Amino acid sequence: MLDLNDFYYYVQVVDRGGFTSAGRMLRVPKSTLSGRIQRLESDLGVRLLNRTSRRFGMTDAGEEFYQHAVGMLQRAEQAESVIRQRLSEPSGTVRFTTGVITAQFAMRKMVSDFLAKYPKVNLVEHAVDRSVDLVGENFDVAIRAHSAPLPDSSLVQRTLAPAPWFLFAGTDYLRRAGAPTAPKDLAKHPSLFMMRSGVAPAWHLSRPVRGAREELILPLTPRLISDDIISLKQAALDGFGIVALPGYTCRDEVRAGEMTRVLPDWRAGDSTFTALIPDRHGLLPAVRAFIDHLVAEFPKIVSFQP
Repeated sequence: MLDLNDFYYYVQVVDRGGFTSAGRMLRVPKSTLSGRIQRLESDLGVRLLNRTSRRFGMTDAGEEFYQHAVGMLQRAEQAESVIRQRLSEPSGTVRFTTGVITAQFAMRKMVSDFLAKYPKVNLVEHAVDRSVDLVGENFDVAIRAHSAPLPDSSLVQRTLAPAPWFLFAGTDYLRRAGAPTAPKDLAKHPSLFMMRSGVAPAWHLSRPVRGAREELILPLTPRLISDDIISLKQAALDGFGIVALPGYTCRDEVRAGEMTRVLPDWRAGDSTFTALIPDRHGLLPAVRAFIDHLVAEFPKIVSFQP
């Protein structure tokens, strides 16, 4: 493979009519330039320049090589210009993956707002409830919702926002059945439970008390166990019991008066949204802009302020 620098040196020597003038412009000794061109001719197996004390010019092969060399240098400059433009302004495609519920409840408006803010960036969203191999499957970012710390890995973690869980029930149901006023009252009501791998049906309740944390575990015999938040929320709206869900998933129904938070002094769990990226160094502006957008918007979207 020929050295692209030698193409550049050759074009400069030709354009400036000799080694002395080219060396002055390039700030390279004349002997160095002459040696590079001689090596280029040797590698090609053909003479490119006729050089005597009275005459300097290209051979027929040299003229043909010059035309191709100029074209190669122009394409190299265009390639550099394209990449530098990408580095100065967010553009291109960002591929990200997230859970189905996160995509449905947390990220719909967030994605649209990002597309409006960055018209030169395209997004590819992969919503799936499994752990995706970012590097192996060629993703730029993964957004994970988790209750326990994520496993150690070479991936860089960026915390986005906490997403606490609360108890909810249909407002009409509570009017009929009566709203619990203490955790012991929950035993009088049917329960709806979010199924998670390796987690037995139970509510883990907690609340701050005089600088400490009071915690209770209430085993359940649920009327409905499901791994689908939409089904559980609908069952609660239809009056089939009390459910523990991330607060942001029920915020609109609470604001509309269709659902009510049960035991508002108590939490029913803690979870966190975290962004994972393969490496914090060398991020393209589009990926960095997307992560910055997530950091700014997630706390607004997942906060529970009915």
